[in-house]
Amino acid sequence: MHKVEGLKIWRKAMDLTKSIYQLVTELPSDEKYGLKSQIKRCSISIPSNISEGAGRNSNKEFKHFLSIANGSTYELQTQLILLWELNIISKEKVQPIIEQCIEIQKMNYSFQKTL
Repeated sequence: MHKVEGLKIWRKAMDLTKSIYQLVTELPSDEKYGLKSQIKRCSISIPSNISEGAGRNSNKEFKHFLSIANGSTYELQTQLILLWELNIISKEKVQPIIEQCIEIQKMNYSFQKTL
């Protein structure tokens, strides 16, 4: 078992989720049950899966949950790109959050190699 609060990747994922919650306040109200809801759930999935994996009994199980978290970062990245391609939010506002996703993806791959 790993202490989740000491994991840099978990902290970065928590920061990403906070960034998402700030961003989605700018989405139109008709997206409440569409992209807004999906983006929030997806972002929460990232630190949640890292945390769940950290509490498992083996590194093999931990890697499995890190893999799920990584899939969620790619899913979130796609949804963010869709926001700007649909002209819902500007690329300038979305790009820094996409960069957070990419940083977490890289950290995740590296972390999995160390387990």
